[in-house]
Amino acid sequence: MIFADPPYRLSNGGFTCSGGERVSVDKGEWDTPESFQQDLEFHKKWISLSRRVLKEDGTIWISGTYHSIYKCGYLLQKLNYKILNDICWYKPDAPPNLSTRYFTASHETLIWAAKNEETNHTFNYEKMKNGYFPEDNLKKPYKQMRSVWSIPTTPQKEKRFGNHPTQKPLALLNRIVLSSTNETDIILDPFTGSSTTGMAAYQNNRKFIGIDSDKEFLDISIKRFKNQKEKKKQKNLTDF
Repeated sequence: MIFADPPYRLSNGGFTCSGGERVSVDKGEWDTPESFQQDLEFHKKWISLSRRVLKEDGTIWISGTYHSIYKCGYLLQKLNYKILNDICWYKPDAPPNLSTRYFTASHETLIWAAKNEETNHTFNYEKMKNGYFPEDNLKKPYKQMRSVWSIPTTPQKEKRFGNHPTQKPLALLNRIVLSSTNETDIILDPFTGSSTTGMAAYQNNRKFIGIDSDKEFLDISIKRFKNQKEKKKQKNLTDF
């Protein structure tokens, strides 16, 4: 399985709200908008490369907002993927819109797609239906998992080793990993950042490959993995 959180191209000199304060939306050069065609070519390149390495029964998840997700959805279809679902990740604690000129942005979209039209993809239906999801007040116990997920934004405790500006919450990645992979499967994240995907893979006994162009974020990833390894070691000693 591939989980991809590509740049949304939001760093345009604007502002948003974080921790009750007005802050810049600029995250780095990697998130700076280019022309429509340049952005389209960027997404086409990495989605094509993802298809090349994905197993025949594999799936891909792509996260985004309206700034990027429609380009990705178009390219998935153009490149012969099969779209399985689009998920609305609702953020109950989303920050307010300070401009007061738009609706408050309180969700992101996740597209889940299979490599082939005739697919035998992994979907762990029972785990999604009967699992325990205390963070999600929309999930009804022992009812089918629906395509709207209520999951709060990333808590500060998950940023203790450093702050990635677009870090996803572990609860979100845990659900994705548990729903669409099995133990020992390989998960690839081509925009790994501080590696929340890797944390979910490690915690759920999956193998993980993470790629990023920013050493600062990879160093945060290493610290997070070392911490998880130590926690697992301590747990094993306690269980023994």
